[in-house]
Amino acid sequence: QVELVESGGGSVQAGGFLRLSCAASGDTYSNDCMGWYRQAPGEEREGVATIDSDGRTSYADSVKGRFSISQDIAKNTLYLQMNSLKPEDTAMYYCAAGVMTAICTIHYWGQGTQVTVSS
Repeated sequence: QVELVESGGGSVQAGGFLRLSCAASGDTYSNDCMGWYRQAPGEEREGVATIDSDGRTSYADSVKGRFSISQDIAKNTLYLQMNSLKPEDTAMYYCAAGVMTAICTIHYWGQGTQVTVSS
């Protein structure tokens, strides 16, 4: 079992920045990829960024060049640096952990942290 706890969400004006953190605990060795996902009201959850155990990253087109995913393996912590935020980035952001196959297949989810961007 893996527990994921997000932090760092909040309210910011357009053009601002936030840094999300996700602390992982438990059987973290059983997962070799992690990611950030988001869900806006009335919409489906979508992938934002993923990173595997070798540090390879992938991003949704909508956040490329603005968001950066990273991890501190020693601290079992995942990060999402979000710059140049837009109102359309407003959503609940979830940390996730899983196993890399063709994609990062998610097995565990955090409880989410709210990000609100005002125009």
